[in-house]
Amino acid sequence: MKYFINTYGCQMNVHESEKLAGILEDLGYSLADSDQVADVVVFNTCAIRESAEQKIFGNIGMLKQAKKQNPNMIIAVCGCMSQQKGYAELIVKKYPYVDIIFGTHNIARFKDFLNKRNKQKRVIEIVETEDISCRDNMKVARTSGVNAWVNITYGCNNFCTYCIVPYVRGREVSRPAADIIGEVEELLKQGYKQITLLGQNVNSYGNDILDDNVNFANLLQSLDNLPYKYRLRFMTSHPKDLSLKVLEVMAGSKNICHYLHLPVQSGSDFILKAMNRKYTVDKYLNLIETARKMMPDIQFSSDLIVGFPGETEDDFNKTLELVKKVRYQQLFTFIYSKRKGTVAETMDNQVDIKIKKQRLSKLIELEKGIATEISQSYIGKTVEVLVEGKHPKKQGYLMGSCDFGKTISFKGDDKLLGSFAYCLIEKANHTTLFGSITKIIQSSETEYNLPTNKIRRK
Repeated sequence: MKYFINTYGCQMNVHESEKLAGILEDLGYSLADSDQVADVVVFNTCAIRESAEQKIFGNIGMLKQAKKQNPNMIIAVCGCMSQQKGYAELIVKKYPYVDIIFGTHNIARFKDFLNKRNKQKRVIEIVETEDISCRDNMKVARTSGVNAWVNITYGCNNFCTYCIVPYVRGREVSRPAADIIGEVEELLKQGYKQITLLGQNVNSYGNDILDDNVNFANLLQSLDNLPYKYRLRFMTSHPKDLSLKVLEVMAGSKNICHYLHLPVQSGSDFILKAMNRKYTVDKYLNLIETARKMMPDIQFSSDLIVGFPGETEDDFNKTLELVKKVRYQQLFTFIYSKRKGTVAETMDNQVDIKIKKQRLSKLIELEKGIATEISQSYIGKTVEVLVEGKHPKKQGYLMGSCDFGKTISFKGDDKLLGSFAYCLIEKANHTTLFGSITKIIQSSETEYNLPTNKIRRK
C-alpha cells in the first residue's frame, strides 16, 4: 500500500505532514512515486492566499480520473483551508470523490479517520480546539535530512486584519519547556544538526503560562546550553514582541544562527496601523539597528505585502525606502489577497490588481539587486557551512547553508552529508553562493538517506 502527501504553505504544514506520514508508515504504507498511483493521497492545505486555494482545488480535480480507475483510493483534505467555515461543504460539493476532510486541530486522529472510512462513505470532522499533547506525542517521519522542525507554540493571538491564521489555527498555546528541550536533545542524539523552532509568533512563547521564567529568551538559552554542535533557528518572529533579552541571548550564543526573519509587511505607519501590526516603522528600524550593534554579521529576511487596501503610491514608496535602509538578504513578497472573514476583506479603497502587480515588480527588482550585492560581498571569504543535501541538478555537487542563511553549492562526496566544514566562496548570485570546501570541522557520524520526497511541498 502506497501513500503520497501534497503539502502547501508554511513550515508548520511541512512538519504536520511529517506527522501524518508517521501515522501512514506506522500502518504499513510506503511512499508512492506520485499521487496518481497512491492508495492514500493527502492534501495538507494552506489558506493564506487565494492563489494557494486555487492551486489546491486544481490539484484535487486532477485526481478525478485516478479515483475512477482505482475506486479504493482514499483522498483526504486537511489543514487550514478545510478548517475554514463552510469549506468542508464546498469541497464535498465540488469534489464528491473526496473521502476524508479534517482541519488543523485533529491531525492526531488521522488513523481513526482512515478506520472510519473503511466502514462509511465519507468522514468529515472539523473541531475548534484540541489537546496539543496529542499532536506532540505523534510519531514523526522526518523528511528534511539533517534538519528537524520542532513546534514550540500553536495558534495566534494577533489578528492582523489581512490574516486568516487565528481563525483556522486558534489561540496561542505554548508547549511545556521541558517537552521542547527533551525533544531537541533527543533529535541531537539521533544526529540532526539543525533545529528550527516553529510558531506563528515564537516571541510570545510562554505568555499563556503562569511562570515568569517561561519565555522565549530563556527557552533559547536552555537550548543553546545543550552539549552539542548544531544550529538553532526559529520562525516566525513578530516585531512587536521581539525583546532585547532575545537579541542578547542570540548575540552570546554558540549555536543560535545570526539570522532573523522579521516580517515587517509594510514601510508605511498608516498601512501598519490598518493591518493591526502594533508597531511603527521607527520601532522596527530600532530593532534592526540594535540587533546589528550586538551582532554585526547578522542578516535579515522579511515578509512584505503590496496593495493592501488604502495603500497609496506614497505608502508604497515608503516600503521601498525601508527595504533600502534595512538591506534584506531575502524577501518574501506578496500581493494582498482578500481572505473571507478577515477585517481587511470589507475595507474600502481596494487597490487595482494592475497597480498591485506593478508595485510587486518594483519591489522584487529592488530586493534582487540588494540580495546580489550582499551575496557578492562574501566572494573571497571563508564561511562555515552545514552540508545538508545533494544538489538537485548537478551530479557530484552538494548543497549546504551558512549561519546567516545563504544557500551554498560546492563539489563534494555524499559522505560529507551532515558535516560542518569551511567553504571558500568563489562566485555568487542573488540567491546562492558557490565555493570549495577547504576544511572539515566536524564529520558526521550519521548516515542520512537523501534526497527524500515524502513531503511534496507546493
